[in-house]
Amino acid sequence: MDDFNILLVDDETEFLETLVKRLKKRRLNISGVKSGEEALVIVGEKGVDVVVLDVRMPGIDGIQTLKEIKEINPLIEVIMLTGHASLEVAVEGMEFGAFDYLMKPIDIDELLYKIEDAYKKKKIQEEKIKSIERMKDSLQ
Repeated sequence: MDDFNILLVDDETEFLETLVKRLKKRRLNISGVKSGEEALVIVGEKGVDVVVLDVRMPGIDGIQTLKEIKEINPLIEVIMLTGHASLEVAVEGMEFGAFDYLMKPIDIDELLYKIEDAYKKKKIQEEKIKSIERMKDSLQ
């Protein structure tokens, strides 16, 4: 699989640091931030392919962060993380363009699978756009 960039967004410091370490051990390019506000700065400044985003956070919550990520770059795939109490919110996230959602506590292998699938979807969308642009260029 190509190298791609993952951003983990969760306000729970211990969870965030542990998950980032575990995924780095699997040789993934991952960084973590503790808020939606920080996530939006990173998404706006750096190339991010997949965001793993907690639904419940102080400040800008996960749903609002998702909406703003999709405004910055609609091709970025977002996986929502949720506890049992916020399942409805995660489903709402799907309506706003989230790739999928996972329940906490998460299984690391399931998360990896979802991240890889999300990245594959992003690559397919990028290829479709390039193909359309090439067709437009050839018609001119």
